[in-house]
Amino acid sequence: MSQPVHLRSVLKTSTLSAPLKDGTLKSDQVTLDFTEIHPIHKAFAPMVREAKFDLSELAIVTALQAIAFKRPVVLLPVVVASRYQRGCLVAYRPHGEVKPEHLRGKRVGVRSYTQTTGMWVRAHLVEDYGVATSAIRWVTHDPAHVEQYRDPPFVEHPAQGKSLLDLLHDGDVDAAIFGNDLPEDDDYVPVIADAAVRDTAWAHQHGFVPINHVVAVSSDICLRQPAAVRAAYALLAQAESRQSATPDAPRKTLSGFDALRAPLAWIIDACLEQALLPRRLSLDEVLGPAHALLEGSAA
Repeated sequence: MSQPVHLRSVLKTSTLSAPLKDGTLKSDQVTLDFTEIHPIHKAFAPMVREAKFDLSELAIVTALQAIAFKRPVVLLPVVVASRYQRGCLVAYRPHGEVKPEHLRGKRVGVRSYTQTTGMWVRAHLVEDYGVATSAIRWVTHDPAHVEQYRDPPFVEHPAQGKSLLDLLHDGDVDAAIFGNDLPEDDDYVPVIADAAVRDTAWAHQHGFVPINHVVAVSSDICLRQPAAVRAAYALLAQAESRQSATPDAPRKTLSGFDALRAPLAWIIDACLEQALLPRRLSLDEVLGPAHALLEGSAA
């Protein structure tokens, strides 16, 4: 019997990835050799710029930009992380009340303009309040993971070295978008009222929870070891199928082409409004390479 192919892999530890990491789920054809990277977004630039890994978690915006700029990655139809995002937009209470509809012409901070949480918050501002992305000045620190992308002209890169929290506290921005680093101080308050209620209603209306992270593989490994990539996807899909789901809410993980088509179409539209993509991507561009590899035909 031939030895399994080893793939250099990066996935954030979660209920989905844990059985892949501890060996509960395994394959005779492939072994996923995991590198731990914290926070996980530090793996994204090495993956899309130099294909440092064979298989890696990627933010959905990064994945779509990588496809648009023809980086050597293939998006697999697996969502490993989704979450509700409206509560991530916060203001500093001592500076006065900030309402979403009053953000036109204001300054809003976000770690990177291409950050997926920022994309979702901006999409909600457009959908719920009619506030166009270009009507706000976006203040950022980090560049895009895909180095070919250039921020639009309504994005600023301040010279000072203040953190996002300091910018908000000092009044340099009127609001800010945080991810897992949401400030816990009671003086930092959500800008969108009833965020949780709105998030749940949105998910029921659209049939999916806002997608954060997907899985991509390098184009090179697809060419050299297609059977190993198919085996890796089978493990991922098996792990995803084991994720708990509640009857009153859509799943926060997804797998399979049919599950991803409608969410991806929605996300591509949002990215176009925000100038995150240089052109409209077709679903065939996004899913076709993986479909050809996994099922032997175009999507």
